[in-house]
Amino acid sequence: MEKIKALIVDDSALIRKILTEILSSDPEIEVVATASDPIVAREKIKQLNPDVITLDVEMPKMDGITFLSNIMRLRPMPVVMISSLTEAGADITLEALELGAVDFVAKPKADVAHGMEEYASVIIEKVKTASQARVRARNIVSKESVVSEKYSADAVIEKTFSSKHFSSTEKIIAIGASTGGTEAIKEVLMRFPANAPGIVITQHIPEQFSKPFAERMNRCCAMEVFHAEEGQQILPGCAYIAPGSHHLLVERSGARYICKLSDGPPVNRHRPSVDVLFRSVAQNAGGNALGIILTGMGNDGAAGLKEMQDAGANTIAQDEDSSVVWGMPGEAVKLGAADSILPLEKITGKALKLISKE
Repeated sequence: MEKIKALIVDDSALIRKILTEILSSDPEIEVVATASDPIVAREKIKQLNPDVITLDVEMPKMDGITFLSNIMRLRPMPVVMISSLTEAGADITLEALELGAVDFVAKPKADVAHGMEEYASVIIEKVKTASQARVRARNIVSKESVVSEKYSADAVIEKTFSSKHFSSTEKIIAIGASTGGTEAIKEVLMRFPANAPGIVITQHIPEQFSKPFAERMNRCCAMEVFHAEEGQQILPGCAYIAPGSHHLLVERSGARYICKLSDGPPVNRHRPSVDVLFRSVAQNAGGNALGIILTGMGNDGAAGLKEMQDAGANTIAQDEDSSVVWGMPGEAVKLGAADSILPLEKITGKALKLISKE
C-alpha cells in the first residue's frame, strides 16, 4: 500500500518539527515536505502532489484562509486545519470548513509533554481520514477526546424496552454528524422553513467551537438556532445544537420536549455523542420523531438511529457520494437503520414530507 503523502504548512519551525515527528511515526504516512508559508507551499504542491495538507491559519505573506480558498478554487484537495482553540480561532476554522477543509485539530502545545500521545493519535487519525475524503470546492452562501475506556450510550442513558404511550403529537427531528458535518448541517438547516418542527443536533465539535457554530447557523437559517441549554423547551421553528462539552438528550416534561445536558463519560469517544441523543429521542418521542445521520468518521449514531427506527421513527442517512466521510451513515446503513439513503440536497425535502405524514 502506498503511503499517504502529507505536506505540513506552518510558519513555526517548532510546530513543523512536532507535526513531522508525529505523522512520520505512523508507517502509513510520509511527510514529503514542510513549508513555512503559502508561497513555498504552492510550489511544493506542484512538485510533490501531496494527498493531504495540514494548514496553519495565521501565517506571513498570505493567511491560511486565503490560501485555502485558492487551493479549493484551483486544485481541491484534502486539508486539515491546525487551529487555536480560541473564539477567534473558532470563527476562522468554521470559515475554513465552509471553504472546503475536511477537518481541523488544535495546534499542539510544544511545552506540554503530557497528553502528546493522545494528541498524536487524534491528528494521525484525522490525516488518514482526510486522505480518503471526498473533497469539493465550496462557495460561501451567506480536540476530539480520546479515552482509554470506550463507553456505549448505556453510560449516559439506560436502554429501555417498554412501549411508552406518547400523549403528545408534537414532532421532533434529531440530526447527528461528525467529519464534514458543519457544512452538511448548514445545508440541511438552510432548507427548513421557519415553521419546521423542533430540531435537536449533535455535531462532534470542541467546546470552544459549538457556540460560534450555533451563532453562524442562526445567521443563515430561517429557523432560530440555539446553543442548547439545560431545561430549554424544544419549540417548533427552533433548532438546538449540543454544547461541545456535554451530551444533549431530549426529555419530556408533561406534553413538552425539553433539552437535558449531561457531562457523563464520552460515548464512542465523543461528548456530545449522537448515540446518546438518538436513544433519548427514541425513548421520549418514539414515532413522533425523525432521525437523520450525516457525514462523519466512525460509527457514533448508527446504533441510536436503529433504536429510533425500532421505536417507530422514520430515519434518513446521507448517501456515500455526497458525504465527506461515509463512516457514520455507512454504519447505519449496514445495520439496516436507514429507511431512506439520500444525497445531502434531498434530505430536508424528504424529512418535511415524512414528518408531515406522521
